[in-house]
Amino acid sequence: MNPLFELHAYGQSFWYDNIRRKFLLDGTLQKLIDLDGLRGMTSNPSIFEQAIGGGEEYDRQIQEEALKGADIKQIYEHLALFDIRLACDLFGDLYQDSGKTDGYVSLEVSPHLAHDREGTVEEARRLFAQVDRPNVMIKVPATAEGIPAIRHLIGAGININVTLMFSMGHYESVAQAYIVGIQQLVENGGDPGNVSSVASFFVSRVDSAVDGQLIASGEQAAQELMGKTAVANSKVVYQRFKKLFSEARFTKLALAGAKAQRLLWASTSTKNPDYPDTMYVDQLIGPNTVNTMPPKTIEAFRDHGRVGHTLEQDAAGAQLVLDDLAELGIDLDQVTDKLQNDGVAAFSSSFDSLLTTLEQKTEKLTKKS
Repeated sequence: MNPLFELHAYGQSFWYDNIRRKFLLDGTLQKLIDLDGLRGMTSNPSIFEQAIGGGEEYDRQIQEEALKGADIKQIYEHLALFDIRLACDLFGDLYQDSGKTDGYVSLEVSPHLAHDREGTVEEARRLFAQVDRPNVMIKVPATAEGIPAIRHLIGAGININVTLMFSMGHYESVAQAYIVGIQQLVENGGDPGNVSSVASFFVSRVDSAVDGQLIASGEQAAQELMGKTAVANSKVVYQRFKKLFSEARFTKLALAGAKAQRLLWASTSTKNPDYPDTMYVDQLIGPNTVNTMPPKTIEAFRDHGRVGHTLEQDAAGAQLVLDDLAELGIDLDQVTDKLQNDGVAAFSSSFDSLLTTLEQKTEKLTKKS
């Protein structure tokens, strides 16, 4: 049986970490849904940069928008909104059939708003309204300023994909923001059953950062921890997820129809070629989770992925890995805070690069006309 399809039997949904208009129109996405059991989609500025800059399928709309007088950012938004709406429609049946649990497509607010609470709230509300699909999720980073924005947006009934989480501290803040937001929604007479959220916990980047420090230490004990931090970090956070969403505070909300905020494993492509190419899928399979995979990881897991309830295997050992890191003097909180800051900077850079690419294309296409 297809390992991708089997994931759902273990309570995990796999989402596509990619978007491109060609795939939406030529049946590629529908094939992933029908044959592989795909249950959702995520996007970010880097993905849109590759899509818009890597082909000609957007050129006609770019030209039309430019001739109407749209500026570069407006052109980008119109391109992205078209793709997101189309993807949402392709997932529409799954969204309904899954009881509004899956079938979501994510669109990110400008990464330049990562430290702007009010700006994030305003843009998230605007994008949610403009997409005008019940199965769109707006991506908001788990920065200090993003947390209150997330709480506000959940309370307003907006689906949120919280991104750029790397640590237990990030997760605690995000989960609490979601629960408080749901409480506010219920108190204001809203239906929590219509709201969904995922907490995107980044995986492989943690190993990339920690492994560098382990190598630098030169100690034998450090070498034995190579490639173990990211999975251990994720497993420990999953145990916290289970506890938070089984406590009376949330179970009362669940009785009113609220859904738990699932953990989503992001950045699950393997960065180190010495590690198995499916390690961040194989080792993190468990109930109430999502794994969003880029195309190469999907292909690898379809070919030789190993399916089983692995997420809770040796949870105690996962904590020991983190304890051993601390004994070696590696401050994981310091590492993960830097990863979050670097992630915001990288997405901002990709967003700027996307706009530059789009500006160059626009100039070229309008000269032709």
